[in-house]
Amino acid sequence: MADPTVIVDNLHVVYRVYGAGGDKGTAATALMRVLKRQRRPSVRKVEAIRGVSFVVYHGDAVGIIGRNGSGKSTLLQAIAGLLPPERGCVYTSGQATLLGVNAALLDDLTGERNVVLGCLAMGMTPQEVKERYQSIVDFSGVGTFIDYPMRTYSTGMAQRLRFSIASAKDHEILMIDEALATGDANFRAKSEERIQQLRDAAGTVFLVAHNLAEVEASCNRVIWLEKGKIVMQGYDVPAIVDSYLAATGGEPLQRDKQ
Repeated sequence: MADPTVIVDNLHVVYRVYGAGGDKGTAATALMRVLKRQRRPSVRKVEAIRGVSFVVYHGDAVGIIGRNGSGKSTLLQAIAGLLPPERGCVYTSGQATLLGVNAALLDDLTGERNVVLGCLAMGMTPQEVKERYQSIVDFSGVGTFIDYPMRTYSTGMAQRLRFSIASAKDHEILMIDEALATGDANFRAKSEERIQQLRDAAGTVFLVAHNLAEVEASCNRVIWLEKGKIVMQGYDVPAIVDSYLAATGGEPLQRDKQ
């Protein structure tokens, strides 16, 4: 059996919403409460992840599926260490890199500068950046826009460049949050191939995507979340996807018969 790379043990993640259910009021009423030294508004706890446990191994590509608000992105952020657990633990064998639609790229800098800075931030040497720069640009498909500020990019172009930068290095644990949603068919095919290369290099990939065909093409395992809990998980990806579609009223996937 391959070595484990991620262990999630009875994980609970809680968001606290201040003022929920209390006197909403205005800025003026809030000021009056402060002046009168009234107690702060009530706090409502929202359990985003509730008792999730699983083990992921080297070479696994895990698709995380579920409806909006089911806890998919929260789970990835917790694994990456960006959200503290309320209870439970997350153990990783190495640095977990989260690539999402909000991955940090600087709008006022050109794509070229973002490529360089992004690669350096991942620990590449200047020589490695120089060697891989052109392949990153070619993979992203942004063409001459690489010399323009990021604020001139479409959402799809920016997301493709984010993925190209992040996937230029072999990560032990790479988490992709809806980063491929706007790519065209050609880019999605290249991305699926790159995810397979990351797996072959003994890495681990987590993929959050609403496109279930993309999950089936890229992942050998799937976790179905609903209201912060695991409904199903396992290596029979088509069966779990079919169960999810049946439960949510989705159309069955059209699969090519071999």
